[in-house]
Amino acid sequence: MLTSNLPQKESSAAEIKQFFDKFYVNQVTFPSNDVDATIGFFQRRGFDLSSARTVAIVLLNQARFDNIPVFQLLETLKAVPTMQLSSVVAQILNAYREKTSLIGYRTKVADNAYEKRNILV
Repeated sequence: MLTSNLPQKESSAAEIKQFFDKFYVNQVTFPSNDVDATIGFFQRRGFDLSSARTVAIVLLNQARFDNIPVFQLLETLKAVPTMQLSSVVAQILNAYREKTSLIGYRTKVADNAYEKRNILV
């Protein structure tokens, strides 16, 4: 076999993607098909690559912690409308953040016309 300084091409089935946990202490590995499917899921729903990767790693860690396949988790998220997916993702990310630094999201307050009519200024 010829030696070269070019990167070796491996099959995606045997490939394992490596990441670090949130403190860059422990290295975590996941099968490449799980990582690619999870990142692709969020990219198809309008997330950019960086955001999709971040959310994917959090979901992969949670799926491993809960001992469920990540594809089962993605099937559950498919039922969530795209507009509500951002708030669901914010809640998931808040679970992994320090409590002094949370991600906020706005919810629209429904106005009750009957109550607005009875308010005196």
